[in-house]
Amino acid sequence: MSDSAFTFRRFKDGDAGPVRPKEQIVVSSYSHKCPTYVHRTPPCQASCPSGHEIRGWLSIVRGLDKPAGGMAWEEYAFQRMTKSNPFPAIMGRVCPAPCQDGCNRNELDEHVGINSIEQYIGDWALKNNMTFPKPEKETGKKVAIVGGGPAGLAAAYFLRKRGHACTIFDSYPSLGGMMRFGIPGYRVPKDVLDKEIQRILDMGVETRLNTQVGVDVSLAQLEKDFDAVFWGIGAQAGKSLPIPGGEAPNCVSGIAFLRAFNEGRLKHLNGRVLVIGGGDTAMDVAAVARRIGHINHVSEKDHPDAVILGHTVHDVASVARREGADVWIVYRRPINKMPATKHELDAVQQEGVVIKESLVPLEVIRGEDGRATALRVVPVDWDGNNMFQRDSEAYNIDCSLIVSATGQGGDFTGIEELDNGWGLINADKFYRASAKKGHFVGGDVVKPHLLTTAIGHARIAVESMEHHFAGNSEMKRPKVDVNHFNLLAELSTRNLTPERFQGGETWGTSSAKFAVHNFEDRASNEIVTHDKMFLGHFQQEAMNRRKEVHISADSVLSNFSERFTGLDETSAKAEASRCMSCGLCFECDECLVFCPQVAVLRVPKAEKAMGRYVTTDYAKCIGCHICMDVCPTGYIQMGMGEE
Repeated sequence: MSDSAFTFRRFKDGDAGPVRPKEQIVVSSYSHKCPTYVHRTPPCQASCPSGHEIRGWLSIVRGLDKPAGGMAWEEYAFQRMTKSNPFPAIMGRVCPAPCQDGCNRNELDEHVGINSIEQYIGDWALKNNMTFPKPEKETGKKVAIVGGGPAGLAAAYFLRKRGHACTIFDSYPSLGGMMRFGIPGYRVPKDVLDKEIQRILDMGVETRLNTQVGVDVSLAQLEKDFDAVFWGIGAQAGKSLPIPGGEAPNCVSGIAFLRAFNEGRLKHLNGRVLVIGGGDTAMDVAAVARRIGHINHVSEKDHPDAVILGHTVHDVASVARREGADVWIVYRRPINKMPATKHELDAVQQEGVVIKESLVPLEVIRGEDGRATALRVVPVDWDGNNMFQRDSEAYNIDCSLIVSATGQGGDFTGIEELDNGWGLINADKFYRASAKKGHFVGGDVVKPHLLTTAIGHARIAVESMEHHFAGNSEMKRPKVDVNHFNLLAELSTRNLTPERFQGGETWGTSSAKFAVHNFEDRASNEIVTHDKMFLGHFQQEAMNRRKEVHISADSVLSNFSERFTGLDETSAKAEASRCMSCGLCFECDECLVFCPQVAVLRVPKAEKAMGRYVTTDYAKCIGCHICMDVCPTGYIQMGMGEE
């Protein structure tokens, strides 16, 4: 290791006395407490808005949890992964991975590359034509899904898994929503998107495209024909700049800009493009603008705004005259406060986008024809969250197109009663629409956020529909609301399901066939943090990174290649092996090796399953706490023997 290598210390200089007096009760190396095995949620899962059981499928990839019956490990991992999210190939590419921010391995060296492993599994599944099974039994319930974006498609997936019929209504000619029209194709390849959508449709999902609810079909008709309605209309109605002159025809929304590009209508720009905003949509607009470039002389019909607003389409001949576009991002806060993913922010700068930070737009300067010719801005200083304008330093930035990526809302034409006044739909924590009973909602129309967030909303909303169909309005959600490792399910896959408990008082549960002895599941309430683990067990290991194509300002024009080349099988397995299995045993044998009484034992091989690897002979255990101290994952806690 290098001089800067990580060194783990259970205790630090100056520590004195017991840290937890109620737990540190060892006297002369003995105590009445003996180990119990406590399952907790790892922070990666707790940080994932869709509730992925990340540790579970990483355990499969690394070879800890092996499939039965000769199944390929990739298929087994795919099955586990898609319990939470049906789009692994897409999410592995575009999700900003908040799970990685929460990874406990950040305390040691660098997070596990979760999204790169997810992409590997997703791509393998596409190459090997993995499908989702159709429900074995139909319930007779019918659900209308309004919007065919990530929330609506995920809702369809979770509904079909439960046997409910569903029909997706979408105003566009193709499904995908923001995944198709709001994210550039070089980040979400359209063939990948099409295949992952088709996999859901093949479960028996009906579709009605080019159909806008509220215009082509009434809300009253939906309520008559369906047992419930799920609203996943997104927030694809971009908001104009709320400043004087913001209504100029060449002031367009980021959503409209990206849709025109993704539909193949927008092929070039002219003059300087100003992108207002600091989120991922702003980064996508800027990156696309650099790629499609600009031409110096355009006819009135070829103005980019005419194309974006749907009045015309660029012809291919003009594309040959393109040059690199002059693209600036204007953001009111300092660059280090931009909400955009750091990788996307770094990429656009590398590709030649100019970022102007701490500038507030004041007014759109318009010419005699009403078109924007410049944006007047004022520099600002920040003291915490307090902004101070330097009014005497205001100036104009010349431009030909202004793209606002500062806010979004839904299109409520014909369904105005659902609009909360902000272009969104109010929902409770169960994702029931507050305005109407039997209506549920998810995705950006609740609050614009990540694709994976929309999928998490859909999962909870569908579970709430189950209660609605059963006439049960009383619901509870777990404190840690994600998909958890289930030991009983794991045992079931290996034909180790405990026998049925016959009731009555009994002794000797350690040998009883109906009990899973000394295992406690706290995952629904507790997250395991790094200070509960023995990090000294782990070695520093470099991340197995996907190969990235670094695009310079000189080579960005017309470069629509994918930025990342996915991992191969060897690299995916190696990266998964860096997972520290926080909160669950990963069979390291440390407790076996260090137990001075040989009281910790492996369970018989025929009874072994993930999460069921060791047990304790309490006749030998002296409660010395050593097994807990050396457990790398925080899985062992001293608790047996408590009244």
